[in-house]
Amino acid sequence: MAAGIKPRSIFTEPYKSVPIETVDAVVIGAGVVGIAVARELAVKLGREVLVIESGPTFGTGSSSRNSEVIHAGIYYPRNSLKALFCVRGRHLLYKYCKEHDIPHKQIGKLIGEAENHGAVFSYSTTVIGGKYEENRLQLYVSESKTLKNWDGKSPPKPDLILSPRIVVNSAGLGALALSRRFHGLDDGIIPRPYFARGCYFTLSNVKSPPFRHLIYPVPEDGGLGVHVTLDLNGQVRFGPDVEWIDGVDDISSFLNLFDYSVAGDRANRFYPEIRKYYPCLKDGALEPGYAGIRPKLSGAMQGPTDFIIQGGDIHGIQGLINLFGIESPGLTSSMAIAEHVAAVLSI
Repeated sequence: MAAGIKPRSIFTEPYKSVPIETVDAVVIGAGVVGIAVARELAVKLGREVLVIESGPTFGTGSSSRNSEVIHAGIYYPRNSLKALFCVRGRHLLYKYCKEHDIPHKQIGKLIGEAENHGAVFSYSTTVIGGKYEENRLQLYVSESKTLKNWDGKSPPKPDLILSPRIVVNSAGLGALALSRRFHGLDDGIIPRPYFARGCYFTLSNVKSPPFRHLIYPVPEDGGLGVHVTLDLNGQVRFGPDVEWIDGVDDISSFLNLFDYSVAGDRANRFYPEIRKYYPCLKDGALEPGYAGIRPKLSGAMQGPTDFIIQGGDIHGIQGLINLFGIESPGLTSSMAIAEHVAAVLSI
């Protein structure tokens, strides 16, 4: 880890002056998976759900910086969580979109429905750690703007302590770093985090899109290769590539302080890959699109890994579910993951 809060330093002082609030269920992270979990807990289990999101609104991380594809599940090992949840999630997502008349790339209805069943969303609010005490995981919560101004020296003091019955750690890029700040959770069961940055380029100066279908090349190390996707308007997009990122401190992962810029000269790496299946691609036809970060559980040349969903049977803290490495096909799998989490918590 680069400069940042040292693990456990946050727990060196008691917080007697910090107010404590008791709540029913907390979902950390308002990405598509967190929102789906909140909806499932509120609608299916009747829980009073509080969703805590460090960003100013929902879906500002990996959920809105991906290929926007509902995957079929063919790339993942048989009987893996990625394969099972992708196939089940694909069915649930198409069904949900059809029932709610949603163009297939939009997810906002999940929030109309969660809130209608009592879920509350708290934006610009960050969970910075916690402590297992009296059979509950107390969560230390701060305003995101406070962390942005943190000097990096003294441990940050929470503005509020929450004492929920249920906690779902769906913090995406910050899920692993956050779990290491849950005092009482065994570090030995928490994987090492890896981050892979991927850029997208769009096709410009064409009268009509040259593709009618998605095109996927052979998967590469760290991803599915530079593939072709089409948005609902027919815009052609290529990507993502893979760039491994080191030295990410905890606060940056909590607040999503990653570099999402796309350098124009990075297109030079795209042209030869795209021309393998689109040989008539002209020089200068690619324009920078956007970039995303994938929360991975394996690094360069280490091979792919599965989703990790940890419940009390694994880490010993009842009521806590950790969601680790929810990269692609996380969006497709979101409703299936939520279904599984709710089933585990209902036992």
